[in-house]
Amino acid sequence: MLYVSLLAAFVASILLTPLVKKLAFRIGAVDAPNYRKVHARIMPRLGGLAIFLAFLIGIAISSPFLINVFTDGSGGPYLLAIVLGACIIVATGVIDDMREISAKAKMLGQLIAALIVVFVGGIQIEVINLPFVGELNFGLLSIPLTILWIVGITNAINLIDGLDGLAAGVSSIALLTLSVMAFSMGNMFVLPVAAILAVATIGFLFYNFHPAKIFMGDTGALFLGFMISVLALLGFKNITVVSFIIPVIMLGVPISDTFFAIVRRVRMKQKWSDPDKSHLHHRLLDMGFTHRQTVLIIYAIAMMFGLAAVIFSMAKVWGAILLIAVILTAIEIFVEIIGLAGKNYKPLLNFVRIFNK
Repeated sequence: MLYVSLLAAFVASILLTPLVKKLAFRIGAVDAPNYRKVHARIMPRLGGLAIFLAFLIGIAISSPFLINVFTDGSGGPYLLAIVLGACIIVATGVIDDMREISAKAKMLGQLIAALIVVFVGGIQIEVINLPFVGELNFGLLSIPLTILWIVGITNAINLIDGLDGLAAGVSSIALLTLSVMAFSMGNMFVLPVAAILAVATIGFLFYNFHPAKIFMGDTGALFLGFMISVLALLGFKNITVVSFIIPVIMLGVPISDTFFAIVRRVRMKQKWSDPDKSHLHHRLLDMGFTHRQTVLIIYAIAMMFGLAAVIFSMAKVWGAILLIAVILTAIEIFVEIIGLAGKNYKPLLNFVRIFNK
């Protein structure tokens, strides 16, 4: 049944995307070029609607399997909450792709979707077991922390959606990694849901890779970010802090880009929400890489983070700590070399130069 669902979602995505493209032009959901955009002509967005509909088709076909998961108690009320929240997110994205609503309006949609996940699905970050310390119960903080995670990852995916195929490809890599991790952990709810969403996104990628024929728009970026954040919670909640770091590593590209965008704007005394043209893909383009090369480089980085997450899941505590230190150091060096946090931000490289003298 799962194989049929995967095939159906993939084929549906390929067939629905051209129809959504026509709909985008008809309702005015288009993206005009400006100083921050890398495309030079009006492009249809709303492509995320095709991903969402293909995902729903795959989920509908696999529903008997998911019902069995509910029966043995491992599925819970998650699916209803996820679909309801996703509908709110997609509706918010569609409206934004048509009319470009305010940041506050988009945030409201994300908060409503996150609240549905928390209160209807009962999905919360409640307990983490800290090495050398013991169990940490978040208590009343579990709800705001869960909402912060969902909203943060949702916006992180949205921020990297700046080149043809970038957000779709990075999201596909994250979802496939999540599927592999869910399989290894025996999580038979996250596995099919993540896999179905992954193939639906890959089907869309046929039209979205450079040169793109359609953009996913906020409809797709917000939907993928929301789904990845929730599925990561379901796969790794209420366990050790070492395991909880796995989704953070897995989503290293969007999380790092978002974090250093905030650092960059704080250093330049800008609002953290102000848009700019210094994200990871912008910096690689400025270094002389082509559009396609930049996307493939970021794909490779995302795959390395995915592999690191898998290795991290099998490591002992001290090995995991060492791996985190190596990853953080590598990220810092890379950020300073390409100027992701600002051209003059090079504390580690400057320290190394002083030490060498």
